[in-house]
Amino acid sequence: MAIYLTKESKVLVQGMTGGEGMKHTRRMLAAGTNVVGGVNPRKAGRTVDFDGRGVPVFGSVAEGIHATGADVTVVFVPPAFAKTAVVEAADAGIGLAVVITEGIPVHDTVAFHAHAQEKGTRVIGPNCPGLITPGQSNAGIIPSDITKPGRIGLVSKSGTLTYQLMYELREIGFSTCVGIGGDPVVGTTHIDCLAAFQDDPDTDLVVLIGEIGGDAEERAAAYVRDHVTKPVVGYIAGFTAPEGRTMGHAGAIVSGSSGTAQGKKEALEAAGVSVGNTPTETAKLALACLERGRASAHS
Repeated sequence: MAIYLTKESKVLVQGMTGGEGMKHTRRMLAAGTNVVGGVNPRKAGRTVDFDGRGVPVFGSVAEGIHATGADVTVVFVPPAFAKTAVVEAADAGIGLAVVITEGIPVHDTVAFHAHAQEKGTRVIGPNCPGLITPGQSNAGIIPSDITKPGRIGLVSKSGTLTYQLMYELREIGFSTCVGIGGDPVVGTTHIDCLAAFQDDPDTDLVVLIGEIGGDAEERAAAYVRDHVTKPVVGYIAGFTAPEGRTMGHAGAIVSGSSGTAQGKKEALEAAGVSVGNTPTETAKLALACLERGRASAHS
């Protein structure tokens, strides 16, 4: 079991024939992802060889879905074309669009997210590393060799911290890791992932990584308090950020007491979430939580 992505998922890559698309399609295939095609109107009809595996290029997402039954698309197109790419995928009926592209104007993201919602397409991203169900499928740019299948769910705003926690907890392993992206507007939220992990019988514990700026973590805390019965461990990036400074991600700006790491930590802890002060401490809290769960199961 996993959330959003399994070994059954059939993946298209919009922008597969570009430099980043080629590099990461090769990595996705090496991780076992069932990449069934690329999309590029100018190169339709060609087949691209990836270490002996030929992947066809289609002229449109609709054509790719019709030919292969694809249900996931990974978007590697430049920012100026991202809105058109996601709208096209949603119009074609894709179930999941994973938008890796960074630098997309916020008004474009708002527009394609609203359109995707209307069409029933889940969007992950933009400006995100994608998601991985270790041992099954990898849609995006997350390294597949730093962890293994297991029973921890991970949802994170930060790509780098996604990788660090995956590595720190590699001996336990993960059901699914979702990098939701750090832009001010994202398609899939912490709350969406918390709900999915709560319903996943193969996830025993959830690691939630947030960062300064906005109120997504405070809203996630309220959701955990009211709806999540599984243990949740958290980490907030940006404890040392000066007030009013944007830190890396477009959404990470703090004004006054709103959006501070301390405020988010306190909100999560009030909801029963154990929050680490460093990624390593967060990993230790997760291990301790799992140990307590095992001990109570045997008592």
